[in-house]
Amino acid sequence: MLLVLPPSETKRDGGADGSALDLLALSFPELTRHRRATLSSLRSLSQNIAAASTALGLGPTQKDEVLRNRALRSSPVLPALERYTGVLYDGLEAESLSPEERQFAGEHVVIHSALFGLLRASDLIPAYRLSHDSRLPELSLRSHWKPAISPVLANYSGLVLDLRSESYAQLGPAPEATYIRVVSEGATGRKVALSHFNKKAKGQFTRAVIAAQIDHDSIDSLLRWAREQGIRLEPGAPGELDLVV
Repeated sequence: MLLVLPPSETKRDGGADGSALDLLALSFPELTRHRRATLSSLRSLSQNIAAASTALGLGPTQKDEVLRNRALRSSPVLPALERYTGVLYDGLEAESLSPEERQFAGEHVVIHSALFGLLRASDLIPAYRLSHDSRLPELSLRSHWKPAISPVLANYSGLVLDLRSESYAQLGPAPEATYIRVVSEGATGRKVALSHFNKKAKGQFTRAVIAAQIDHDSIDSLLRWAREQGIRLEPGAPGELDLVV
């Protein structure tokens, strides 16, 4: 089973002293060539602060984000699950995971980065700034990543739960995956997709799956477990499950 998460715009600073990015140590080695190309394009762009700020959608007070990108090869690294911050990752509370839960997350949680492609939760990465809609010189992120990431997800033999935003899913569609849609239910029973609260709900759901440490091999297994836990996870549209909050 894989849970595929989106990244976050915000990243935690720091990392282990003396550590640095090792591309060859990252999971999914078939993406190494694409990672090298994206890193090279981003570092080249970041030599010009004004151009980089425009391409990355940064404001005048965010110069440090560009300087981060200049130092990608030498900056200290953290596990991906700890590097990302924001609402989804607040809900996941990675800092409080036990060693056993961390191991489970490393095997079953994947984060889709615009810079690195697919990352396992335990992969060590530096802080960076690059979003799905960033504009790199001579490199379209969608055209670059789609033919590389989609086959990786399509060829996975187990259950794939897609918790990505639509924007990140477009960088690597996974037609065989099951998409988790966060919804609320009104007084009439009509379900409405949520925007503001969907990230927190996805983080909390992922945390619950990690805590249970069950490698579900089917949707039926996942739904049975959810019912036992008091989590409202229900069949939705074809290829989707509704997480009702």
